[in-house]
Amino acid sequence: MTARNLLTDAPPYEVEQAITRLGRDLRTARLRRNLTIKEVAAKIGTGRRAVMDAEKGKLSTGIAVYAALLWTYDLMRPFSALADPLADSDGLVLDKLSGRERARSGKGLDNDF
Repeated sequence: MTARNLLTDAPPYEVEQAITRLGRDLRTARLRRNLTIKEVAAKIGTGRRAVMDAEKGKLSTGIAVYAALLWTYDLMRPFSALADPLADSDGLVLDKLSGRERARSGKGLDNDF
């Protein structure tokens, strides 16, 4: 029996829409640069199918393909700022309220196997 990936089978609406929009935007960037799918695939070291899948916004396409396409079109700056801890206002507030200094609990390792 094959395990199902609920994220790709039934993703949150916002996730699906964001990836679809990203795919469309990547296609627009490629076309504006007058590049073929074959040329872009060769530049990032992947097959044409991966580029086509990314441009369709397929959720199963690896993030490395999306990142490489952004790099190809010189659009990495906005991508590299994603999830910036200093721009995470909710996280910063929660961090100050919790007083937590690190994510792991303070318990040390034990020999309980």
